Order: sequence, then structure tokens, then C-alpha cells
Amino acid sequence: MFWKRKGWLRKQFNDQLIERLQRYRDEWMGKKQLIDKSVEPSDKIICDLKIAEAKYLFLLREAKKRKVSIGKG
Repeated sequence: MFWKRKGWLRKQFNDQLIERLQRYRDEWMGKKQLIDKSVEPSDKIICDLKIAEAKYLFLLREAKKRKVSIGKG
């Protein structure tokens, strides 16, 4: 009885992790493109880029530790 719930919770949290991982990757890439296109990026934008990159890499490490993959089916 408890094992089914544990598996269900693990799947739910893994799905949330994948969703956040994709969202933070898109955010990071968007800010990276903004800096690439700007002539003189401000310090705040550079700082925001580094924060977005750190969030993405942290979640990526967590996904690797949990052995979560984004796959078909």
C-alpha cells in the first residue's frame, strides 16, 4: 500500500522537475540571446543571466542524481 504511494509521489515530483528544468532552460537561453544581441549589456542583465544559468544547472544535477530523463512515452 505505501509502496504504490511512494512510486506515485516520485513520479509526480519527477514530472515537476522536468517541467521546471525545461522552463529554466528556456529562461536561460532567452537571457543569453538578449545579451548576445545587445551592444553593452548592463550589470543587472549579466547577473540575471548567471542566476538563470545556476538555477538550470542545479536542476540538471538533481535530475541526473535522480536518473530522470526526458524521453518518449
